[in-house]
Amino acid sequence: MRELWPQLEPWLLAVWGLYLLVLACWIVLQKREPIATLSWLLALAALPVLGLVVYHFLGPQRIRRQRHRRTRARSGLQAALPDGLRASEDCVTVAKLGQSVTRYAPATATEAELLVGGHATYDALLAAIAGAQHHLHLEYYIFEADRIGTTVRDALAERARAGVRVRLLLDAIGSGRTPNRFLTPLREAGAEVAWFHPARLRWLWRPRVNLRSHRKLVVVDGREAFTGGINVSDTQDERLRADAFRDLHLRLRGEVVRWLQLAFLEDWHYTTGVALRDRNLWPELPPGRLLAQVLPSGPDSPWEAIHRVMVEAIHQADRRVWLVTPYFVPGEAARMALTSAALRGLDVRVLVPARSDSAIVRAAARSYYDELLAAGIRVFEYQPRMLHSKALLVDGDTCLLGSANFDYRSFRLNFELNVLLHDVGTAGALEKEIAACLAESREVVAGRASGLGRRLGEAWARLLSPLL
Repeated sequence: MRELWPQLEPWLLAVWGLYLLVLACWIVLQKREPIATLSWLLALAALPVLGLVVYHFLGPQRIRRQRHRRTRARSGLQAALPDGLRASEDCVTVAKLGQSVTRYAPATATEAELLVGGHATYDALLAAIAGAQHHLHLEYYIFEADRIGTTVRDALAERARAGVRVRLLLDAIGSGRTPNRFLTPLREAGAEVAWFHPARLRWLWRPRVNLRSHRKLVVVDGREAFTGGINVSDTQDERLRADAFRDLHLRLRGEVVRWLQLAFLEDWHYTTGVALRDRNLWPELPPGRLLAQVLPSGPDSPWEAIHRVMVEAIHQADRRVWLVTPYFVPGEAARMALTSAALRGLDVRVLVPARSDSAIVRAAARSYYDELLAAGIRVFEYQPRMLHSKALLVDGDTCLLGSANFDYRSFRLNFELNVLLHDVGTAGALEKEIAACLAESREVVAGRASGLGRRLGEAWARLLSPLL
């Protein structure tokens, strides 16, 4: 072998150089941020062949509307949409930006109830399911075959047997541990079940394994809806587990439910190819006093809708910005918005969990602390258990709640769903919940002690943050 090495070395170097050239062209043509592009190039250059496979399946490819069924989702539904689901000419500032990047106009709600924890959320959800008369539409990232999952499944099956049209859309990775046999009683009762981006051989060339639906959405008879961060799992029910995630959800009524219905129907059409055009899906709904706007976001659009709206809301803050997120891996625009708000003298607080289910994301989050603290941002780590809430509170009347974390994955890779609310009552309820979490948190101080090993770990995690 030593005798052959001088002859093989030039060829191996040439092959490696060609590999790097092809890889560089492929990644550069994605037109990502320079830091993300360089991170991928450096990471994959160190892993010849294997790195190419990893990038192919897990890299940040976008779903292009002109090449996939999502292009036809709204056009296929257009004939059945009520007149109210049209763009508005009378919206300004953040709402106007939200409409421009999502095509979802601002609406109103007659009621917006903040649900704290799985206990309150599941009780309200099961009561709404029991009262359904025409249809139940559910979309979840995680729907587990455990106690709460069985309870919800059986409640849906009962309604399906009563003649209610039940449609359940599950993410194939998030709910990957849920066996088909667990869903058999639901199908036998007459419900329809579909899987978002299941693994298929034809996707080997254009894989979607890294593009997930992280949405949590329930629409009941087109009149009432639930959305937020709570999945269907025992891990989120504090009655069943002392270490259950602390999380938030919303129950909404009024015109805004139409836009949440549209979000589900688009996802259902995209996944199944079936356009639902039943007029009973669109009951007449009264206008309300609460201003509300649905913000869907995903890799099928280049605009990063939730990311943009959050950054714009922070820029427009006059007094306060309180951010709660389980995963804090901000890009440059988000960091600039937060630090600028603090440097303007606003009360800026970032609340994250001390205990996380992802060690590398936690380390990456901590790598940003020094910059935040230097700008005057107060950083808190929630101590008792995993904090899974995702919320932004701006001043005394504006809040965003939903499924999106404050990280690259939620802003660029996942299909997410948030709701922007302008309402003093909802903002007040959110303020009370955040304050309760802050009371059980430890504030991070400047000059925090940490060993060399931890500092190196955080630095490496930060380097990988564009890939997370």
